Amino acid sequence: MIKNYFKIALRNLVKNKSFSFINIAGLALSLAAFWFIALFIGQELSYDRYHENADRIYRLASHGNWEADKFDVTGTSALTAKAMKDEFPEVEQTVRINPEGGGILSYNEKHFKEDAVYFTDSTFFKLFTYHFLAGNPANPLAKPGSVVITKSLSDKLFANPSDAINKTIYFDNNSPNLVTGVMQDVPENSHFAFHALRAMPASYTGNWGNFNTYTYVLLKKNADVKNLRAKMPAFIKKHFTSNGLDIAYSIELQPLTSIHLYSHLSYELGENLNINYLYMLSLVGLLILVIAFINYTNINTARAAVRLREVAVRKIIGSTRRHLVSLFLTESLVVILIATILSIFLVTLIMPLFNDLTRKHLSPWYFGGVTSVACLLIFSILGSLIGGLYSALFLSRFKIIAALKNQVGEHGTQILFRKSLIVFQFTVTIVMITASIIIYSQLHFVSQKNLGFNKKQVLTFHLDSRPLRKQVAAFRSVLLQNPQVEAVASAGNPIGNNDIGMMDYSIEKNGVLDPHSNLAYALTIDENFIPAMQIKMMEGRNFNATADSDKVIVNEAFLKKQGWTNGVNKRIQTGLDNSTGKVIYSTIIGVARNFHIYSLQHKIDPMILQMPKSANERDNMYVRVSAHNIPQTLQFLQQTFRKFDQESPFEYHFLDKNFAAQYVTEEKQGEVLLAFTILAICIACLGLFGLIIFSTKQRVKEIGIRKVLGASVQSLVATLTSGLLQLVLLSMLIAIPVAWWAMNKWLQNFAYRIHISWWIFLAAGVTAIIIALITISFQAIKAAVANPVDSLRSE
Repeated sequence: MIKNYFKIALRNLVKNKSFSFINIAGLALSLAAFWFIALFIGQELSYDRYHENADRIYRLASHGNWEADKFDVTGTSALTAKAMKDEFPEVEQTVRINPEGGGILSYNEKHFKEDAVYFTDSTFFKLFTYHFLAGNPANPLAKPGSVVITKSLSDKLFANPSDAINKTIYFDNNSPNLVTGVMQDVPENSHFAFHALRAMPASYTGNWGNFNTYTYVLLKKNADVKNLRAKMPAFIKKHFTSNGLDIAYSIELQPLTSIHLYSHLSYELGENLNINYLYMLSLVGLLILVIAFINYTNINTARAAVRLREVAVRKIIGSTRRHLVSLFLTESLVVILIATILSIFLVTLIMPLFNDLTRKHLSPWYFGGVTSVACLLIFSILGSLIGGLYSALFLSRFKIIAALKNQVGEHGTQILFRKSLIVFQFTVTIVMITASIIIYSQLHFVSQKNLGFNKKQVLTFHLDSRPLRKQVAAFRSVLLQNPQVEAVASAGNPIGNNDIGMMDYSIEKNGVLDPHSNLAYALTIDENFIPAMQIKMMEGRNFNATADSDKVIVNEAFLKKQGWTNGVNKRIQTGLDNSTGKVIYSTIIGVARNFHIYSLQHKIDPMILQMPKSANERDNMYVRVSAHNIPQTLQFLQQTFRKFDQESPFEYHFLDKNFAAQYVTEEKQGEVLLAFTILAICIACLGLFGLIIFSTKQRVKEIGIRKVLGASVQSLVATLTSGLLQLVLLSMLIAIPVAWWAMNKWLQNFAYRIHISWWIFLAAGVTAIIIALITISFQAIKAAVANPVDSLRSE
């Protein structure tokens, strides 16, 4: 009996080729999309779970609030780790990480820049789990000057990992490091990545007020983390209040496995993702799958009346309702099985493009072959029930005589059901179109917004050589001899990279220092920086090269925070003299117009600009070049750089690219959403196409009679399409408030954002209507221009 059901199902597929294609194509595309999304989400949820003790590892994060200021950073004091282990019995082990271990790496004749290098304690591998290819993994960082390198770094220096052991490599030509281990590269699903780990220097101690160290703790098995969190206020009171930090300070224990999706603090070690994006992507995947099943159910219920005589005949020859339901469910299972097999080929074929789009290295069988096949089989069985059960029950319940005479008519509930499904799928489609438009509008806005300086044709590069930092003036003079070089300046950091440091300061009021501490970004610049970047001054003047070492320039946001109408000649405390304990005052000589140092996701905060105190603070060069002959100018810059520094690599970055890089995550999110939006549109259109084909077939004689009576092609097309277009218009009305709410939530991630205009919703709705019109008009016009004689002859 089952074999017979499968034979009949295959015959029906071949007999109704167009409907079979629409059903199978829609289901295959939707399953492939859902599969891609499941792979992406599965990989994102797996971050840091490969460590054996992942469930017992926590990172410490620092939060501080006072008056109008606050900070939320991933760093802690370097003293925190030891104190945590000494004072809390719940803590089994701690480790500190300082990511500033990179520089020019040298081995024999090989020299290159390697920034992904961390200083860390010898306990690192007692917390984190990595596979060693060479060396003793027990305690490879026990001795000062030891280093563990990854396989990718080892391949650059040595023939194989075993050759690297006990070899000495150098950082900045003056720091010998003995290679004690070679480990496998850090997995992609880690919230931090490195190419080498150097033993933390014994002199690295720090103080309680400097949060420049990343601290991780390993709790003992069965330790009560809630109890540990409850003890933290007393720990803070003991160590921080006594050290004169007049702030509401707190330490957060972040579970290691939650960092990637839930932590969005300043100075994260890697690029984290927002869990809300995964929720959105999960919803998109489910909706695409639902749209495909809506198409399948719609077409099956629409075709139900055509098969009534078949049902009646089968009942006459002895088929029971159970037999009929089994037959129709088998047909549904065959369709979904074929779609599932086709989806496997689609996923395999498109996987390289998907990996390129998402910057991942996934495979179709990421979850394992057995698990994936089992999930596909479960999907096929459940899908056949969902997609075929309604039609099976609907068809099998009619009486024989009524079915033979085809006297069942169109049931109101059936029509309402089909229309509701169409409205739902086009509502989803319009929401996705709207979201894509808003995302790309926002990204265009941030790329074109005036940042308060001219970022065009400005490149930056780091001076790794300390001797060269002492020759910046001479280096600048040589660069300016080229007419293509318009301006040259130096600073302590490259802006646009989200790594500008902060400083605390106090305001002098009427000759008395206000005891309340404040926080501001601090950027070290030379006297050439402001004119080179074309930053406008609000009041006062720029720095003088020789006379302004104790002067500062602030920005408008600084002025606004203090409630000042002007800031020139006011004094602020910028530090303490370590030898005498006296307050160090700085006089404000100018106020610069606000300019962005970060992406537009961050608002412009108070900032203090200072002159460099030493040559080492002149380690980043800014060069504005002419737009003409840029390749030739870059060659000149490299040649000049090489005259001053023959060993360090010349690695430059254009400033506009620095800022553009801040929106890579949003761009990728937009591209992924756009891809799935196009897919959802295609699947929805397949359903509309199937319904219009069925509708025209059912109304062949009506169309023929209308043509004989003089109906024009335009009126016939309007008759056939008006009902479906009305449903799309209704979908548009439902989609607008949903899309407005969702995208307003997304735009809140940006401190500076677009205003959602009415035309965006109109554009999304019109786009959906045009797509739907194109989809259904083709078949409607084909039916309208057909010969009425042939129409009236048809059965």
